[in-house]
Amino acid sequence: MFIAPNFTANQWKNLKLEQNEQDWQKAIDIFKSRIESRYIEPVEKLLEIEDELKPSERRFGFTILAINLLLMETIQAFKDGLETTDGQSKKVFKDFLKSSPHFSPYFTTDSQRETFYKAFRCGILHQGEIQSSALVWSIGELYERAEGMETLNRNAVHKAIKSDLEDYINGLRNPASESLRAKFRKKMDFLANRQEQVVN
Repeated sequence: MFIAPNFTANQWKNLKLEQNEQDWQKAIDIFKSRIESRYIEPVEKLLEIEDELKPSERRFGFTILAINLLLMETIQAFKDGLETTDGQSKKVFKDFLKSSPHFSPYFTTDSQRETFYKAFRCGILHQGEIQSSALVWSIGELYERAEGMETLNRNAVHKAIKSDLEDYINGLRNPASESLRAKFRKKMDFLANRQEQVVN
């Protein structure tokens, strides 16, 4: 069973991560391929389709956001070494907003993070709509609060999540990042073992 394009769970288990830095770099490439193929590339295709349209004519905002909101939780689960986020989604999502240098400037209080989690993450993923009066747009700041109106720029969200992913990957590539790597490996080992169980 594949855990990334053209890479199986069994191949993952054969990596010599304890003694081989080259295999570590390969492991990180596998993760990068997994995330880009499942999250980044589909969003880029949607953005490309809408690129020539006027902002008022763009219609893929909710789909773009849904994918990126899932990716936020996914990245944080890897950072924390969580095998699953069952029963922890709120904490994991809010931790991402708080710790990410690309998102934290827009969500400086726990109340703002809580509201974003409920209105956007839960609203879009569970109800197919935002559970507030905030608007989804494709221009402007990532998140704007002005004169009683709130606006989220889904394009800026995607750009920021790509930067966060790049930061995380760069951290993993550093052999000195022992704790980060240990948590990453715990998560990947779990995914590989689960895929094998599905097959068997």
